[in-house]
Amino acid sequence: MAGRIKTDDIALVKERSSIEDVVREHVTLRPAGPGSMKGLCPFHDEKSPSFNVRPAVGAWHCFGCGEGGDVISFVQKVEHLTFTEAIERLAQKLGIELHYEEGGRPGGRDGETLGRRSRLIEAHRVAQEFYHHALLNAPEARAGRDFLRERGFDSEAAKRFGVGFAPRGGEELSRHLRTKGFTDEELTLGGLSGRGSRGLYDRFRGRLVWPIRDITGDTVGFGARRLYDDDRIAAKYLNTSETPIYKKSTVLYGLDAAKKAIAAERKAVVVEGYTDVMACHLAGIEGAVATCGTAFGVDHIKVLRRIMRDEADLAPARVVFTFDGDAAGQKAAMRAFGEDQRWASQSFVAVADGGMDPCELRIAKGDDAVRHLVDDAVPLFEFAVRTTISRFDLSTAEGRVQGMRAVAPIVGSIRDSSMRPEYVRTVAGWIGVEVEQVQAEVARAGRMAARDAKSDGGASARPDADSVPEPSAEEARAALPVPDLRDPVVFAERQLLQTLLQYPDSFSASDVDDVAPDAFTAPAHRAVFDGVRGAGGPQRGLSARAWADRVAEAAPLAVRGLVAELAVAELPTRMDRTTGLPERRYIDALLVRVHEVSLTRRIADAMSAMRRMATDPHTDPSRARSLSSELQDLQRELAQLRDRAS
Repeated sequence: MAGRIKTDDIALVKERSSIEDVVREHVTLRPAGPGSMKGLCPFHDEKSPSFNVRPAVGAWHCFGCGEGGDVISFVQKVEHLTFTEAIERLAQKLGIELHYEEGGRPGGRDGETLGRRSRLIEAHRVAQEFYHHALLNAPEARAGRDFLRERGFDSEAAKRFGVGFAPRGGEELSRHLRTKGFTDEELTLGGLSGRGSRGLYDRFRGRLVWPIRDITGDTVGFGARRLYDDDRIAAKYLNTSETPIYKKSTVLYGLDAAKKAIAAERKAVVVEGYTDVMACHLAGIEGAVATCGTAFGVDHIKVLRRIMRDEADLAPARVVFTFDGDAAGQKAAMRAFGEDQRWASQSFVAVADGGMDPCELRIAKGDDAVRHLVDDAVPLFEFAVRTTISRFDLSTAEGRVQGMRAVAPIVGSIRDSSMRPEYVRTVAGWIGVEVEQVQAEVARAGRMAARDAKSDGGASARPDADSVPEPSAEEARAALPVPDLRDPVVFAERQLLQTLLQYPDSFSASDVDDVAPDAFTAPAHRAVFDGVRGAGGPQRGLSARAWADRVAEAAPLAVRGLVAELAVAELPTRMDRTTGLPERRYIDALLVRVHEVSLTRRIADAMSAMRRMATDPHTDPSRARSLSSELQDLQRELAQLRDRAS
């Protein structure tokens, strides 16, 4: 088959590879009888050794987990490689040049061969050594050493992670690599150098550099951090462009060092930067990785799933994302939630107080704080819901309804349907509404999602919780719904506004002042009443026409037509024969009705706040007592109002 390694080469690699030497890189072996070695299995937890190797046969087997095979299968499993990658890895160590059917290497680009790949990887290895030597010895690298020291990293940490410094001159690395026998084509193809009018120049200049390694530990690229204010490139970080050996969508910084811990613990921690990876590893969180100048995506998920053994029939693995607490961090977390269905594992989010990243947290509070940050991570679902509802004012009924509608698709998209009832109760407490309201909204969102999926042939993905925009004030006014006059409360509001517009002399200043601005349930009616207040309230001696015109000018543009309608609509009541005005008891009944609605709304808001406090462990007891007292006062006021009305 085209692209496959020739069979003879596979046999040669297998024959020359010492299974004992290869296994010893990962397992401590001891004699266990004639021709046999034994140690603790690297693929499952065990207290007594059940992992056996027979060098003469070239085979291994674990009697604990049942895994076994030859040297190639061992490298595949322990390094998390494909069959072809494992052979290439062994061949590279042995110095064997592989040949492929029809001359091509699987996955190669631009006629790439294993020889070319080896040359590019070797060039990056030499470059990494050059950069690291420069960091430790070059006088101009002091800015880089200071940068690391300020972030709690000493020379040992720099050595452990291979951190280096790119000289400012712009040609030093290119000259050094040429002396080692690398060609200009290899330097530009590998992204180490660029080509200008005067020849080659170094890709990175005057920057702190981190080697980006693939899963096997080979350096395939670099990430470079700006140090000097006069750097002509303003970007804080630069990364190697994609090359035949580097594809940023599949590479995770630190994975070569983290893969063993990720596989053993079935837990990965995804952070945002190179220094965050360093901080986590030094704090004992050895499963930390980061993307390299790109968002965490589908290919990254595939890589981690393979290492974590993220399988539905196993106990859930765990992936923890750490994000900054700012808007960009929240957006990144919501993007991660959008891909959550791709995991069988449980996803969590860790955000430190004050929005500090792991590196900052380690500087401020030490290694323990970094470990606690990861250990105390909250489910990604919870973070997504809290981030979404934070955009709404939960102290108002409208805000609670809008927030509930925004998070309903998130709740409905939870994979484990048996957990939804509990999540529904939790979300109801966060928002401050009844459980039944959330249940109904989740059911409605589910019906809509099913309808949408059916209409587009099932192409719809899970709801994007980050897609709920916060409308502007202008948009909100332009989209005011038509008042539903079938609602008795809304109909009473309309009658009150009609009377205010048509018979302003029927009202005193206190009648209007006592009406709370949010007393009207219909947004359009509330906007008209804003116009009444904006016009200065009813004024005696002003004609009804002039008064209506003044209210229309003061009201939002979206309801000026409604003002004109209310000013001429017929009132469903008889007039006082003496004054020719609506009877006072009719007006009083309307005012009481609106006051009652206002009080009921305020009581609902207070009760909602009480529910939210009950779910918040950080609630101030004095605030809770104050709110409880306020709620009792409102309930008494409502009872008195109803007594007067009766």
